[in-house]
Order: sequence, then C-alpha cells, then structure tokens
Amino acid sequence: MSSQDTLQRFLFEHAAVRGQYLHLDGTWQAILARHDYPTPVRRLLGETLVAAGLMGSTLKGYGRLVVQVSGHGPVNLLVAEATAQRTLRGMAQSNARVPEGADLAAAFGDGRMAITLEPEDGGERYQGIVPLEGADLAGAFEGYLDRSEQLPTRLWLAVDGRRASGLMLQRIPGQSDEDSDTWERACHLADTVTEAELLGLDGDRLRHRLFHEEDLRLFEAEPVRFACSCSRERVAGTLRSLGVDEVRSIIAEQGAVDVNCEFCNRHFHFDPVDAEQLFAADDPLGGSPTRH
Repeated sequence: MSSQDTLQRFLFEHAAVRGQYLHLDGTWQAILARHDYPTPVRRLLGETLVAAGLMGSTLKGYGRLVVQVSGHGPVNLLVAEATAQRTLRGMAQSNARVPEGADLAAAFGDGRMAITLEPEDGGERYQGIVPLEGADLAGAFEGYLDRSEQLPTRLWLAVDGRRASGLMLQRIPGQSDEDSDTWERACHLADTVTEAELLGLDGDRLRHRLFHEEDLRLFEAEPVRFACSCSRERVAGTLRSLGVDEVRSIIAEQGAVDVNCEFCNRHFHFDPVDAEQLFAADDPLGGSPTRH
C-alpha cells in the first residue's frame, strides 16, 4: 500500500483535547477496485470507512470495530471495519439511483447506525444502535459519540475517486477553563479546513495549516492498509452454523455451495464432498445422505 496510508494522532498539551488525522490512498483504491460504486455511494462509503478508522484508533482492549449504516432508501447498507492492526475494509449495497448531494434521509430513508466492538480476547461484544440523524455522516457520527460515549467529538471527512481523508477532534474526560478554551479554539480552527486540504495535504502540513500556534504532542505515524478477514475456514464455520439439512438442501438445488465475500470479491466453492466434510466430525459413524 502507499506510504501515504497513515494515521497520525496528537494531543493538545495542557488540555484534555486530542486529535487524529487519517489519510487513505492505496487502501481506498484497493476497495474501489473490487466494486464499481456510483459516485454518491462511493462518497458515503469512503466517509464511513474513514470515520471507522478514526474511531477504532481510540479504543483500547478491542480488536475490531464495525460500523453498519442501514436503511430502506436507495442505499441499503454501508459496512466499514477497522482492526487493532490498523487494517480496514468496507462495502456498500444500494438498490436505486442515489441523487448527487443527497442528505442522509434521501440516501437511507428511515435509517440507523450500529457500532460493534469486539474484544481482542474474544470476550463479550458491545453494540450500540442509534437512529441515523443529522444532515451528513460526520454529524451522525458526532451525535453517536456524544450520546453513547459521552465524548464531545467533531469530524471533518473528504472523499474523491483516489483518496479518502478525515480529521477528528475529541474532548476527553477532564474539565477546566483551559480545556474549554482549547476545545472551542481547536474546533474553530478546524472548521476552516477545506476538502481539498484534507485530501491534498499530508499530516504535517495539515497540522501546520490549522494548529501551528498550538502546543501539540505528536505520536508516531502508523501505517494503515486494506485487508479482508475472510477465509475458507470462516465460510465453513458459517455453513456449519446453518446446519447439515440446510446445506444439503442448497446442494440438492444448486449442485454446490458458492459464496462470494462482499468485501473483497473472493470466491469460495464447496462441492458435495466438501459440504459433507463440514459435518463429518458431527457424524462418528461416517453417515452420508442416501442416494437413489
């Protein structure tokens, strides 16, 4: 992936305010290469992907963050997944033409947003579900974090056909007059950023453009990349969860079970022998369906 695929975190010294900037180049192009999305859908997916990457970078103890935005409008579903290893993947589903410049209501109808956190140790998952509210996705994510996590948050997102970028500021726990002043000043400065600057400037130049008079503590930039977690083993596990009768029914109707990963377009084929092998361990007598 391009060396421009980076996550950069920073803190405002002497104030409970943090920020981070995410730029996706090769990662975004890898996702677009696998699906031919209409421009409005591409924009919504890119914004969701960037927001997931920014939010996922602030969580400790969780291995995976999954964002799902769904509705009954022209766009049915957006999914973006960020992992602790700084990998990203995403996909979208739409069933009708999405108007250029459509707001959330026009794109999703009566939609909702679900954010799922999966612990690194495989423990209990956490999921928050809220109505999809706001004029745009940045506002929807801000509202979710403010209500669900009690973290005042501002997001600025930008997407085109080659790049996707975003800036996030958060006021973390800790109350003082200086915190309030820094938070308001930082948001005011960030509000002056343009989409062209978000997409075209690297992290150093963007911070200098916005916060050159602020005392910042910078953390080492982290590389980000596209990766899909699909595998034949995971698909096999899903088929086992359907049960032997359901899988045999699919085999009888279609001659095989074929599964495509909606994230990366990888294809998995299970012929009748493969399908029976999925359940062999559950049948100590080695039974198989009777054939006539």
